[in-house]
Amino acid sequence: MDLNAQYNNRAMVPNHPDIVAGWLKDAEAYRDANPQSLGLAYGSHERHAYDLFAGEGNASAPLVVFIHGGYWQGLHRTQFSHMAAGCNAHGLDVAIPSYRLAPEVGIADIIADMQACCLHLWQAHGRRLVVAGHSAGGHLAACMLATDWTQHGAPDDLVMSGMGISGLYDLRPLLPVYVNDALKMDEPAARSASPIAWAPPKQGRFEAWVGGDESREYHRQSETLAAVWLGAGLDCCWVPVEGDNHFTVVRHLVDKDSAMTKALVALAAGA
Repeated sequence: MDLNAQYNNRAMVPNHPDIVAGWLKDAEAYRDANPQSLGLAYGSHERHAYDLFAGEGNASAPLVVFIHGGYWQGLHRTQFSHMAAGCNAHGLDVAIPSYRLAPEVGIADIIADMQACCLHLWQAHGRRLVVAGHSAGGHLAACMLATDWTQHGAPDDLVMSGMGISGLYDLRPLLPVYVNDALKMDEPAARSASPIAWAPPKQGRFEAWVGGDESREYHRQSETLAAVWLGAGLDCCWVPVEGDNHFTVVRHLVDKDSAMTKALVALAAGA
C-alpha cells in the first residue's frame, strides 16, 4: 500500500484550494455577524486562543468545542468559524480554539494545548464539554475524550462525548509518510500520541464520521477506533458519509438539519 498516496488528501481532491477559499469566505462572514467573543485567551502563546459563538440557548447546556485540522501543522480557528452555525441554531454555544503547530512543537505539546483549553473552558464557564474535530482535530477530539481528567483536577466526565470527522486515531502509519517531515515522530512518540493505544474512555460516546470518497486508510482509521473502543465497552460507532471527500465532509456542521449536526446536538443532550 502506498501510504503517502493514502494520506495525501490534497492530491486526492484537486479542487481543494477552492474549497478552502470557501471556508475563509464563509468563516469571515460568520465572525462578522457574531463578533462578541473573539480571540479569548486560554494560555500565553498567540495561538492559545478561542472564539466563542453563542447559541442563545440554555446556559447550563454542555459547551461544544470544534477543533480544526491541518495535519497538526497548518490552518487556524478563523478559517472554521462557520462550523458553529449548525449547533448555534440548536441553541448550543460553540468554542473554536487554535493551538500551536508543528514543527514549532510536537504532537504531545499540541495534545497538551487542547487539554489546557478544555480545562480553561471548564474553569471559565463551569460547563461540561462535547468535543468535535476535523482531520487532525478529530484525533485531538478523541484524545480529549480519552484523557483522564481527574489527573488534571477536573471532573472525570469533563468531556462528555466526542465526534471525529475524518480523524486520525493511530499515528504509527504516518511514520514513513511525508506528513512526518514536520512532525518528526519516532515510533514511541507516534504510539504515545495515538488515542487508539490509550486506555479507552470509561464513559460517554464517540462517533467517527468519515467521507465516503476518502482513502481506504481514512476509513480504516475510523472503523478500527470504533471497533476497539466498542469492544472495550464504550458507546462508539463509525459513520461513512457518501459523496463527500476529506474537504467537503465537514460542511455538514454548517447545516442545522444535517445528520451530522443532529448527531452532535444529540451528544450534547446526552442522547
